[in-house]
Amino acid sequence: MQSVITLIFQLPMKTPALLALAASLTFTTLTATAADQTSYKFQFGADTAAPGYTLVAPTAAYAKTPGYGFEPGARLTAVSQPGGDPLHTGAVTAAGAFMFSVAVPEGNYRVTVTLGDPKAETSATVKAESRRLMVENVHLTAGQFETHTFTVNVRGPKLSAGGEVNLDSREMNLDTHVAISRAWDDRLTVAFSGAHPAVAAIEVTPAPDAITVFVCGDSTVTDQPSGGSWGQMFPRWFKPEVAVANHAESGETMKGFLKERRWDKVLDTLKAGDYVVIEFGTNDSKARGPQNIYPNQDFSETYAPADGLYRDLLKQFVADVRKKGGNPIIASPSARRGETNPAAGSLHAYAEAAMATAKELGVPAINLNAMGIDLNNALGADAAKQFADGTHHAEYGAYLQAKCIVLGIQQAGLPLAKFIVDDYGTFDPKHPAPLPGAFALPNDAGGRGAGGGGRRGGAAPAAAAVPAAPTP
Repeated sequence: MQSVITLIFQLPMKTPALLALAASLTFTTLTATAADQTSYKFQFGADTAAPGYTLVAPTAAYAKTPGYGFEPGARLTAVSQPGGDPLHTGAVTAAGAFMFSVAVPEGNYRVTVTLGDPKAETSATVKAESRRLMVENVHLTAGQFETHTFTVNVRGPKLSAGGEVNLDSREMNLDTHVAISRAWDDRLTVAFSGAHPAVAAIEVTPAPDAITVFVCGDSTVTDQPSGGSWGQMFPRWFKPEVAVANHAESGETMKGFLKERRWDKVLDTLKAGDYVVIEFGTNDSKARGPQNIYPNQDFSETYAPADGLYRDLLKQFVADVRKKGGNPIIASPSARRGETNPAAGSLHAYAEAAMATAKELGVPAINLNAMGIDLNNALGADAAKQFADGTHHAEYGAYLQAKCIVLGIQQAGLPLAKFIVDDYGTFDPKHPAPLPGAFALPNDAGGRGAGGGGRRGGAAPAAAAVPAAPTP
């Protein structure tokens, strides 16, 4: 189109009609370029932006136009100290956690954050979307800067063949039909927390080459608004070549996953070479009682006996993934608090069925249930510190569970293992590390703009309060 515009303006005779056509084409080109932008370079705190970067003020609240800005929830401060490297002349900081968002189409995006404060020490942890851990506890001296790169999966509920995922009220405002969960909205969100989180720059570029690891499951896997799940901690352990797409949701069963078209969404975006971790059983085991997320459903509608329908559904999921050229992985359901005997666990039958089905199909298997029982036994009196309640994990327990999943990937000898980060080291559920006293992630839950909740809402950045303490 640009060549047509240039040709019109080069003609010796330009009629009003031709000039009008050129203006129309120019406007169309500019509009399309703005709408299709997927790469960004943002800088914070500096007096002048470095070449190629957009300088963003600490008072810039997110809005659809220009399509980027800070989410509500923290008092942001710009720090400037001119001189030296243009990218290290400023930063934005806050007394508590804060978030920055940019509107992007569905897909995988490589994100590079430059952490550091030219005048003060930095202590920062970075999460993305709905509290997915990306960078853990970075400590820098005043004037020291570090870049960290990771890949984030962004998705919406629409399906390419028409229709969309049937999101629940935790994920979407059912009256306005607008996504309220960061896992399903129209933007990429990066959250910074710590004693003194400071960021100087953020770069966002599409990553169509990334391997996507899809995660399917229930509340023990989903992006939790407080506490944690292994699905939220899982991205921490992969290099930028890998994106984790956590499709799990609270209350889910395999029958529900199919009915609500969540499985359709996974298959819709799955490409050859991707991986799909399938972990169900906690709710499939419930033969009766109200479904806690979809109030019009009863668990009797989604019950799947361990040695019958449960195994059949696992086989269906595996076949669907293989048909698309993907790599299925079956994980057994997590062990609960206080469970120390593999043969007497509340989900023992489902763990056995999951492992037997994987063996029958020749699918990589991760016995998360057995590893969880090993953790309970190894931690002894401290075992309860893994949990927020009898079933769901605190961040510490979720962190260990994610390390168990990574260990399972290593033990299965999957090619995916070559993308595990170097500092994962070694891990043994019978001798877990870190121990509770050595584990600490900064508070980022409870305050709306602070990164907690995974839902949207709140006041403008400059007027919001410091985040409150998390609630289980």
